[in-house]
Amino acid sequence: MSAATAPEISAVIPCLNEAENAANIAAAVGTELAKAGVTYEIIFIDNGSIDGTVDIVKSLCESDPRIRLIVNNQNYGQMRSPTHAIYQATGTGAVIGICADFQDPPEMLGEFIARWRAGAMIVLGVRHAEDVWIGTKLLRDVGYGFFKRFADYRVIPGATGFGLYDRRVVDTLREWREPEPFFRGMLVESGYRLETIPYHRPPRAGGTSKNNFFTLVDFAISSLAGSSRNLLRLPLYAAVITGLTAGTTALIALIVALTGRSGWLWLAWAVGQAAFSLLSLFLGLIGEQVRVLAQVARNVPLVIEQERVNFPARSDGSSERG
Repeated sequence: MSAATAPEISAVIPCLNEAENAANIAAAVGTELAKAGVTYEIIFIDNGSIDGTVDIVKSLCESDPRIRLIVNNQNYGQMRSPTHAIYQATGTGAVIGICADFQDPPEMLGEFIARWRAGAMIVLGVRHAEDVWIGTKLLRDVGYGFFKRFADYRVIPGATGFGLYDRRVVDTLREWREPEPFFRGMLVESGYRLETIPYHRPPRAGGTSKNNFFTLVDFAISSLAGSSRNLLRLPLYAAVITGLTAGTTALIALIVALTGRSGWLWLAWAVGQAAFSLLSLFLGLIGEQVRVLAQVARNVPLVIEQERVNFPARSDGSSERG
């Protein structure tokens, strides 16, 4: 696609079993972008749906050439699939990331574009309130606290990636070749001018959430492993602290033994178990980072596409940016 015919804005919508929402979100996003007076494309990327989402989006593609579809050959998770679609966007001005379930309000897109036209390179929606289970909120607070302490760069609490990214930002991040791209963190790390807009995150418009405790933990571990080199130093600090604790405990146990009282063996055993548990935890985190480095060395693609629909073809017959 030439620069003359490429749209100004690309909107990327990740999907996993969003049959109830796909058509409505496409219509809503198209309406808001038209109001903003921009030329646009809407890119759906399907990450292994089994509920008919792909067929619905294909029918949308048939009726509107501005709607495009990438179908992954399997589920590649919440980090790799959306980022791959962002990198495939052809918008010459900016790329917008938005969820299919209407928890990211489409009516905010006009304000994103206005802020971008005023000079912001990155505009992110930040949820200031959301009706969620208190346990989920607690887990998020703990996670953000851990990121704040150990991540290599600032992480914005409440920012999910819903927002607008200037084309120069996208092209910069694409060159990083991150195998497990924590995109919302990469945006901050890039150092480009960033603005935030608070909003109340509503419930899903339809369907069920694809996130559970285990997927959230997996996302958090991958994000932290890919965004914190400080973790590599933690085992050293833990080794010093554990060593001092073990020495103190051994001294106390010796004094207790000399007085003829029992129980010091159990205490020593408990300390040994705690030290082993800490060692296992830190080795696991280091293993995650080693895994990421190994993927970089292997040049693993973010996703493997099964097919794509409505993307412009090059002169050799292959899809643009494929």
